[in-house]
Formats: sequence, C-alpha cells, structure tokens
Amino acid sequence: MWRCRGQDLGTGVLQLRRNHPIVKPITCPVLPPDYENPMPHALNFTPAAPLGEIEVIFPPEQIAARIEVIAADIANTKLDNLLVVAVLKGSFMFLADLVRALHRAGLAPEVEFMMLSSYRKSTKSAGVVEILRDIETSVEGRNVLIIDDILESGRTLAFAKDLISARGARTIKTCVLLNKPIKRAVQVEADFKAFDCPELFVVGYGMDVGHRFRELPYVGHVVRS
Repeated sequence: MWRCRGQDLGTGVLQLRRNHPIVKPITCPVLPPDYENPMPHALNFTPAAPLGEIEVIFPPEQIAARIEVIAADIANTKLDNLLVVAVLKGSFMFLADLVRALHRAGLAPEVEFMMLSSYRKSTKSAGVVEILRDIETSVEGRNVLIIDDILESGRTLAFAKDLISARGARTIKTCVLLNKPIKRAVQVEADFKAFDCPELFVVGYGMDVGHRFRELPYVGHVVRS
C-alpha cells in the first residue's frame, strides 16, 4: 500500500512513501497552503484545505494492468454491435481507459452516457436512485455494457440494468472498477470487475468527495489528521 504524506505541502507535491515491494513511487500534484486562486469567480473554485494523508489503495500501474485484462475478457464474449453505457460521474476515467483498451483488443463500441445518483453530496446512499441525465441512443436489440465506478449497495447498477432491459436491449453486461464484497441492498453482481475494494470511502481515479479528488491517477482513501 502507498501513503501520500501531507507534510511539506509548500513544495506543491505530495510525496508517496513506498512500503510495497512491487509498485514504483509516484507523485501527485496538490495545492500548497498559501495558494490563491487567480480567478475565483470565473472558476467557482475554492482551494482545498489539507486533509492529512491519502492512502493509495490501487496505484496507476495496477489499474492499467487490470483494465487490459478486463478488455480482453470483454472482447472474448464476442458481443457484436456493442454499446457501452457509462454511469457518470465517477466512472469517467475508468470508461476512458477501458474504451481505449477495448479498441486495442479489437472492438469498436459506441459510447453513451447516463447520470444517476443515490448520493448527491452525501457519502452515504440515500436509497433512491435519480436519473440526472439519460442516454440518447436506442438500446433496442443492442448488446449493452454498463460501466460504473463502484458496486456497493447495488441500487445504481440494478436500476441501470432494469432501465436498459425495459427498453429492449438484447444482452446486458456490467463492468465496475471496484466491487465492495458487502451485503447488497438489492441482488446484483457485476459481470466484470477490476478489484475487490475494502470497506472504505474511496476517492481518486474519477471518484470524489464533495467534487474533490477526481483528478488523482490512483484510487485512495482520505485519512483525516
């Protein structure tokens, strides 16, 4: 496991401490404490206060390797006329890397986007899934691959599957970056997964807390000091 040290932020870089014999050291950019936003109104952005440390659970190299394996597995299913539907927002990095890996595996899927939410600004699921943005492409008679960032309660993925199924999709497969092996609120499992995830609130690689940390190239857990 990696750990981003929160000290010496004046350098503008979080130094990652290595205690894993395989993974290479990486650095991730952060804002120094004295950072002043030059365009606060235009960007509608407030610099983040230091939060202590970020434990890196899945580093970039490990994510990239798993995505290549998943893409090959998906290609082996021989699903023609494939439509990939990404559940935004948290899956956007995973989607981008996976679609390019699918291309390398010989596929040429169409890509659509759906925005669902059961969290909003909370870190806990509210239990009700909302459609914030629907897809524009017809799925009738299509093979569909639903991409999501994390499978936890199962509500979001089950809702997406039921919605696509009701619209006449021929085959529906699901793929998630992270699977939390916990008791689901509904019975659903992913057909493809990159990792089993510990029961922590994770950020990075497209996932956020309060719209922060999406840009990080790894999956980590914020440890407050």
